[in-house]
Amino acid sequence: MGIFYTRKGDSGFSHIGKIKINKLDCNIEALGQLDELNCLVGILKSNNVRLELRKTLHEVQENLFIIQAIVAYKMLREKRVPPQIGESKIKSIETLIDEIEASLRVEKKFVIPGTNKISAELDYIRAKSRTVERSILAVKIKNKLVGSYLNRLSSLFFALARQAGQKPNKKEENPKYK
Repeated sequence: MGIFYTRKGDSGFSHIGKIKINKLDCNIEALGQLDELNCLVGILKSNNVRLELRKTLHEVQENLFIIQAIVAYKMLREKRVPPQIGESKIKSIETLIDEIEASLRVEKKFVIPGTNKISAELDYIRAKSRTVERSILAVKIKNKLVGSYLNRLSSLFFALARQAGQKPNKKEENPKYK
């Protein structure tokens, strides 16, 4: 045994500090969903994306770590106060969404994901962020700003996907329902 495995989790329980928690616990699920979202954002960030997008994605990753800490502190009943998601983080996302929206063609229909690789990855991350939001609702975090942040996050990824999809010689497609 080394540092990468302990065998403690083989029976379906995670050992966090001195606490033994069932791996099916909604807190463990939420932490796993947050981790998966963070990894997906990292995959996109590692692509050849423009610097501005890379910075936005990194900021999102930092905020996902804050939300993971909030969930972990709640789960472990920590008396210390974890880092927080504040109004300024939500406002920052809203400002960015507003800027992107002002620069795009208005679209009142659904857009089929896959206009290009970057927009498709952003759409996948958007869908995953909604899964994360639902898992956080199950945990019942008292800080309502966490839910607001995650709700805006899916909107941000949608706006970024639309922005990435509206490139010259690429046309977004709408479902035909036929």
